[in-house]
Amino acid sequence: MPVQPELALRELAIGRTLPDHQRMDAATLDWIAENPPPAADLPQLAADDIPVLVPDPAWFTRPEQAEGLHGISHCARTSVLAFLLARVHDIDGPHTAALCTAAALHDCRRHDDRTDPEHGRRGADWFTEHAEDVLAVLGQNIPAALREEAATAIAAHNLPYDAFSPAQHTAYQRAPHLTDLLKAADCLDRYRLPLKRWWPDLTHLRVTVPDWLLPFAHGMVIHSERARLHGAGQRDALTHAVTILTR
Repeated sequence: MPVQPELALRELAIGRTLPDHQRMDAATLDWIAENPPPAADLPQLAADDIPVLVPDPAWFTRPEQAEGLHGISHCARTSVLAFLLARVHDIDGPHTAALCTAAALHDCRRHDDRTDPEHGRRGADWFTEHAEDVLAVLGQNIPAALREEAATAIAAHNLPYDAFSPAQHTAYQRAPHLTDLLKAADCLDRYRLPLKRWWPDLTHLRVTVPDWLLPFAHGMVIHSERARLHGAGQRDALTHAVTILTR
């Protein structure tokens, strides 16, 4: 009996049969590419100025998660988007490093690609425990106080603002910009998801997102995921995307 072809992620989403662990496929990526956000003029950007922080696969809960929709590619793209948002909002170097590190790790302790409401808290705890090793791998130098702020952002990134616990609200007030910008960067990478109703909704954010970042974020998904499907490694795929979009 011939083997039945696997359904594309988009078909599974339409049929409400998405599995716990989800990976990009060519058909879904083609559909994403055919539905870009409105075009906008890109400011002058230099690829060499944009740090590419790629998390280690071992930091994820299981191999399926590292390669899935909330895995290495998503976290690395979110870090790039966080860096660009930090520039837009004039965030200083140390806070930008803390933000980009938080972005590179924010989904690493997910159990699956569903809602998993506790993954932010687990990620924050994991970062706090492994900060020295993580920062060494990513090449980031972040003082202790900013590590705590990064952990706060990771813990809260997936929660609506009105769902913060009293302790989270107090921690958020000490450094609201890190959480706000991480939420915005995470939101911008939602173009990887297989239904438009899951794509970026800027009304949930507390920071301004320039028009040009929407097509940039969409292009990051297309170019990096296309490169991955053609066999490129994680870092090469992301660097390829950044280079194309900053020409």
